[in-house]
Amino acid sequence: MIKIENIVKQYENHIALNDVSLTVPQGSVFGLLGPNGAGKTSLIRIVNQITAPDSGVVYFKGEKLKPEHISLIGYLPEERGLYKKMEIGEQILYLAQLKGLSKSESIKRAKYWFEKMEIESWWTKKVEELSKGMQQKVQFIATIIHEPELLILDEPFSGFDPVNADIIKNEFLELNKKGTTIIFSSHRMESVEQLCDHIALIDKSKKILEGKVVDIRNQYKNNTYRVIIRKGKSEEEIRSAEMNVISIANAEEHTQLEIKINDGKSINETLSHLISHFELISFEEIIPSIHDIFIQNVTPSN
Repeated sequence: MIKIENIVKQYENHIALNDVSLTVPQGSVFGLLGPNGAGKTSLIRIVNQITAPDSGVVYFKGEKLKPEHISLIGYLPEERGLYKKMEIGEQILYLAQLKGLSKSESIKRAKYWFEKMEIESWWTKKVEELSKGMQQKVQFIATIIHEPELLILDEPFSGFDPVNADIIKNEFLELNKKGTTIIFSSHRMESVEQLCDHIALIDKSKKILEGKVVDIRNQYKNNTYRVIIRKGKSEEEIRSAEMNVISIANAEEHTQLEIKINDGKSINETLSHLISHFELISFEEIIPSIHDIFIQNVTPSN
């Protein structure tokens, strides 16, 4: 859907993006990750044609990005972009028509979404009368009312309570099932892991990693395993069992170990060793979370 090649963007003495390239597969939920100031918003603004890169090219469905593509993109910014003094219904109709819908089609779709989101009574309210979360609901409708092929969500759950966050999450996942490609920028790593199938990590203006979530997590495996044994062995006995034990945690009825299998030793050999020394309850490989990988790769700011 989107191919970004060698994008460079500089503001005065600050380099926001330094030779960034990445590919957003069509139909994917693509997580764009990075700490504050990494360059995520600069990249999103370039894809939305709010700003232009100093060099590099963006392709939309195989074509160089051009103004006509704007009508195929929906953008939900973290900061609200609504007119505070304007009635909500009138504002949605105005924004829908800016995206190319006729007035009659705008009214039809607006009524559908107001009913679906249970906000029919808000039609004549003004934005300034709404809470942050309520404003975000209105912004969401404005973002998707023209049925974009590409949906860009920047911290989409900001301002929402858990119930409304779930409503919005389910709505954009439903859009994805119908074929909408989604770029999802968030600091909430648990949401990224739950929702995204591809990610890219940007730090200090450069792309650090990119790929399928499952492949990246597997890439960062380091032969560590979580082992649960029946309680009864002392810590001294456990550590004397010729294993590379990283940690030991006792619970009421069992003991949890984290072990590392050394190079040259197979899983079967390790299991046989465990069974011969302990009453084994469970054994599973520890796959690093996206949060762990993020922390491992992001350089702390000075």
